[in-house]
Amino acid sequence: MTASHLLVPVPIPDRVAALIGSCIPPHILEAEFEADCAAREVRRFRGPRLADEDQADREQALAELARANKILSAHHPRLAVGPRSFA
Repeated sequence: MTASHLLVPVPIPDRVAALIGSCIPPHILEAEFEADCAAREVRRFRGPRLADEDQADREQALAELARANKILSAHHPRLAVGPRSFA
């Protein structure tokens, strides 16, 4: 039995990624891309005191992340992306 935190991420070849992508519906791929972008945007706005514009941008990114996650979770519950899903 292996612990998931000990697994090393292995890059996959572009052809394999394209094959996997061709099996997934386009709206799911688009939602995954939007969720990843929104999660990065949320992580940009960290800190105890944010300016009003930054707080509004963070809230907008959280809304986009929630919208994309709703689509991803409807397809498969484990596809949802969290704001801290990747480093």
